[in-house]
Amino acid sequence: MIIKKFEPTSTGLCKITPDQGAIFYLRKEYLLTIDFDSIYAGAEFETEEELSEILDAGLAAVVELKAITYLARCEQCRFNLTNKLVQKGYEKKYIQMALDFLESKNLLSDSRFATAWLNSRRTNHYEGRTRLLAELSSRGIGREEAAAALNEFFSENDEEEICRKAYKKLLKSGKRDEKLVNAMIKAGFSYKMVKNIISEEETTHEN
Repeated sequence: MIIKKFEPTSTGLCKITPDQGAIFYLRKEYLLTIDFDSIYAGAEFETEEELSEILDAGLAAVVELKAITYLARCEQCRFNLTNKLVQKGYEKKYIQMALDFLESKNLLSDSRFATAWLNSRRTNHYEGRTRLLAELSSRGIGREEAAAALNEFFSENDEEEICRKAYKKLLKSGKRDEKLVNAMIKAGFSYKMVKNIISEEETTHEN
């Protein structure tokens, strides 16, 4: 393969026009053994190893560009973004290369996703720490990152007040007695908190 054109872009990706085949992109971070400075207009690569490495770098760049389109819409976690890319038919090898790079540049962040996701649940969902932790875990968020995001979330949002809103919403939907308690626990609130809130609310209504 002879490189006819080598055009750097503002994103760090380089546009490569080969003497044969389609134009493709790559970035130096995706090269393992080839010196990036050896890639220029007129450079020639002949060995199977070199061609394979350049192909891998090009395919990782394709995945990166697709991942960026998802990230441009909203915050993503690595677990869900990986699944989306797999469903699009990309190989996991190239997905890992691309997402490792995006994480290194803080363009992809599980911590940032966790914070954004928790804030998105605040308006219409009344859920406690246990439920929210389970939801974050199901999205591949590590325990430490999830705990940090939850601590920040509940420093700004009173869990007892959220529990009280959950109680009123469930009561309005017809839940009573044991079913009410079970529903609140399922929503992620501790048994102790649930009993305290129910006791407080019942005492308030009696007075």
